[in-house]
Amino acid sequence: MLDTVVQNMGLLCCRQKRGNQATTEENDKAAEIERRIEQETKAEKHIQKLLLLGAGESGKSTIFKQIKLLFQTGFDERELQSYTSVIHANVYQTIKILHDGAKELALSEAGSSKYELSVDNKEIGDKLSEIGGRLDYPRLTEELVQDILKLWRDPAIQETYARGNELQVPDCADYFMENLQRLSEENYIPTKEDVLHARVRTTGVVEIQFSPVGENKKSGEVYRLYDVGGQRNERRKWIHLFDGVTAVIFCAAISEYDQTLFEDENKNRIMETKELFEWVLKQKCFEKTSFMLFLNKFDIFEKKVAKVPLNVCEWFKDYQPVSTGKQEVEHAYEFVKKKFEELYYQNVTCDHQDRVFKIYRTTALDQKLVKKTFKLVDETLRRRNLFEAGLL
Repeated sequence: MLDTVVQNMGLLCCRQKRGNQATTEENDKAAEIERRIEQETKAEKHIQKLLLLGAGESGKSTIFKQIKLLFQTGFDERELQSYTSVIHANVYQTIKILHDGAKELALSEAGSSKYELSVDNKEIGDKLSEIGGRLDYPRLTEELVQDILKLWRDPAIQETYARGNELQVPDCADYFMENLQRLSEENYIPTKEDVLHARVRTTGVVEIQFSPVGENKKSGEVYRLYDVGGQRNERRKWIHLFDGVTAVIFCAAISEYDQTLFEDENKNRIMETKELFEWVLKQKCFEKTSFMLFLNKFDIFEKKVAKVPLNVCEWFKDYQPVSTGKQEVEHAYEFVKKKFEELYYQNVTCDHQDRVFKIYRTTALDQKLVKKTFKLVDETLRRRNLFEAGLL
């Protein structure tokens, strides 16, 4: 009997010991989880939130891709390969827009034969237009490339391309047509340059974390950049991102003063950008948020100004040219810049005058310029942080 009692007591002690060990392990795990949560919370506080906004086709997503290339590891081979179908789709969509556009212009401008395709190219045009209207595009082949090049070189298509601003022809048209042979190679893998030119409409929200100085957090600020779709139907997704934003980077494609929206062909793109910029400036959650305005697509702007008067846009109707060549380009750019400056200050109340506002001339495809611009943005925001901390 006594032996049984002693034995049971021994078992009870063992169980209590194991129970205590289990409780200790659980407490250690809970403490470790708490410690990690605390560390992550502290780390999050040091991450600056940047919001990349702008209308559709403003170049936001190209800026986003440049940041990935410049301040992260870039695109691995799998990511590059995933752009092959996108690039091939861009080619088919472009040639369809031009073919269908030539037909429309031939019908609307009676008596004008310059938009009439040559007899040899009519059948090719119909075939490529049908392919361009599909949901699934075939991979580019040597045979298809020869057809596309024949159509592209047709005088009617070149006349139509000259009026591309009326037809939603993408900016990447020239680049991909010049590189068609390479794009159709059997083992083709897109280059970084190809990826930057590729056009995909952003849907939803994508984000990237980076430091303009380096990966080491001690060497500079760490930013989390959010890119959201710019088309009208995507903008409802912006609102939930507005809280806790360090800076808004607003992209305005200044070359689009003679173009209309993809989703509304009666609306001038610059007028849409103007109204969108005003709306963003008036959001209460941005009262103390820094604003970085990127006047983008300057490379296209400087070529276009010589051919298309700036005052074709309602907002710029009071513009008066003063010169020619580079001097006129600078004059036109300064005029546009001043318009945006005036718009900003018209929509900023006296108690918001202390927030940072900077304007940068950008070309999203120019990697050196984007890198330089983000270094300047980083410097501006760091100075702002030091000022708010009373260290400046």
